[in-house]
Order: sequence, then structure tokens, then C-alpha cells
Amino acid sequence: MSMRRKFSEEFKRGAVEQASRPGVSCAQVARELGIRDNLLTRWKREAQSQGKAAFGGAGTPRDEEVARLKRELARVQKERDFLREAATFFAKGSSRGIG
Repeated sequence: MSMRRKFSEEFKRGAVEQASRPGVSCAQVARELGIRDNLLTRWKREAQSQGKAAFGGAGTPRDEEVARLKRELARVQKERDFLREAATFFAKGSSRGIG
């Protein structure tokens, strides 16, 4: 499973600016930047329709913090479960007696 890439507002605006130059296609700019051309086309359309308000983000800082904390909790729980299983495995191995 691949992680979804996130691009800064600055990156998006720069990409749209490059794609808006005469004689330059969205596909060409997208290839140079390593993104899909349909993504750049969507950014360009969004910038044209919303102007300065484009690329502002959908959630509030609080929502972003809650989402970040949920991801962190899931990661820590996976680590805990792994360590619990490892401790159980090694405890069984040492009780058998080596030697």
C-alpha cells in the first residue's frame, strides 16, 4: 500500500504557474515534476476557479491534529502488540531450558 503524497501550497502554485506558460503543456510540466498530468490539470482548474483561496486545505488545525494523533496511536499500538508477541516468544524459549 502506497502512502498518499501531500504537496505544499507553494509547490502547487508553482506547478500551476509553470503549466500556464504559453507553449507548455500540463503533461510536460507534470512529467518534469514527477506527478500525474490529471493532478496538475485539477490544480490548474482549482486555481482558476478559486483564485487566492485555492489550496487552502479542507480541515481545521484541530482536525489535522486529531488525525495526526490517531495515526500516531495506531503506530504505537502496532509496536506494543509486536513487542508483546516477541516477549511471549522469548519467554517460552527460555523456559524450555537451553543446554
